[in-house]
Amino acid sequence: MSSPEAGQGLPESDYSRPTVRGKGLRTGYTTGACATAATKAAVTALLTGDPVANITIHLPMGQDVEFTLNRCEWTDRTPGSEKVLCSVIKDGGDDPDATHGAEICVTVSIGPKVEDGPGTEQGVTITSGIGVGIVKFPGTGITVGQPAVTRVPRRMIREHALEAGKTHGLGPDHGITAEISVPTGEEVALKTTNARLGVIGGISILGSTGVVQPYSTAAWRASVNLAVDVAATNKLDHMVLATGLASEEFTKNHLDLPDMAYVGIGIFSGAALKRCVARGFKRATHVGMVGKFSKMAMGYFVTHVAGNKVDTTFLAELAGKCGASEKLQKEMAATTSGRHFGEIALANDQLELFTLMSQMVCDESHKLLGDDADKLIVDAMCFDFDGTLLGYASTAPDGIPMVSRFGAA
Repeated sequence: MSSPEAGQGLPESDYSRPTVRGKGLRTGYTTGACATAATKAAVTALLTGDPVANITIHLPMGQDVEFTLNRCEWTDRTPGSEKVLCSVIKDGGDDPDATHGAEICVTVSIGPKVEDGPGTEQGVTITSGIGVGIVKFPGTGITVGQPAVTRVPRRMIREHALEAGKTHGLGPDHGITAEISVPTGEEVALKTTNARLGVIGGISILGSTGVVQPYSTAAWRASVNLAVDVAATNKLDHMVLATGLASEEFTKNHLDLPDMAYVGIGIFSGAALKRCVARGFKRATHVGMVGKFSKMAMGYFVTHVAGNKVDTTFLAELAGKCGASEKLQKEMAATTSGRHFGEIALANDQLELFTLMSQMVCDESHKLLGDDADKLIVDAMCFDFDGTLLGYASTAPDGIPMVSRFGAA
């Protein structure tokens, strides 16, 4: 729900340092793995009476990993109501992860075993404290009203809590409550898309393998799919596919849509389009700047710079079709970036080319969708770096239903 994100950082000595073999980039551990380690340690400490310094858990990917505890302390020593808090410092490795450096805390208590229900399974109840979000909208795969702890971390926490309980003599009539908290979670959540997905009040506890792979494009694409799925579940029929944060914000001056309708698709414009069709959306609007739009106009829908550079010769040819002189076309073709090209185009009043490019983005999108093209209206809105709408187009005869915070669009 929250990838990719900006990191926080912590001294190297404070966490384990696994490495991606052959790539020189460190893997890290998910918030789900950290919460699992803290849970197992807290159950162990509570049942043995001894603080825990290190704990080993088994990750879904098949690896056993030892975690060093940041804290292990009794928060209540009242007989019959004892509670132990254990915490692990989240290490995101070399991934740009907003939760990197966060303290993942779990407070464990033991009580009578309760029946299975929301938040409880096999006698283990998972609750949220400060900094862990609560799910408010359907579509995330988590029951509305429950802590934002996804399926695999829930299973890991439950299995390791039960394992520790069995190892240290917990009777069958007793249940375990694990309250997960993240002291900085509310602040960190502001750097994520959680609120847009309906996760309110903190971060999510995530991770399907237990390991964070650096710069994971798979995780990024999965987050795009999830955003589209949540919007579909909540009956939206128009998605805005933004190639970056700036273009997303600029678009909000022109489209009257709820925040949930916006998804940062980065390089995955094609995959996002197909997801919109699969989830029954009626309309998708590409929003971006010259560089990404030039690639989509040429039919490239995975737009990472390493995969294909901005073709300024192509852009200059578009300018020629819109009346630019040969001299200006040569000057445009000699530019080295989409931004530089755009500056020259604006300086020479070559605005028509941005409308042409936007129309080509729409046309190429329908080509990409093939037989499904008639199921989705596709728009395109191209901005400059100051938020000026340079050009726009649509496959709908009526165009884009735009409004403006500053008057009519």
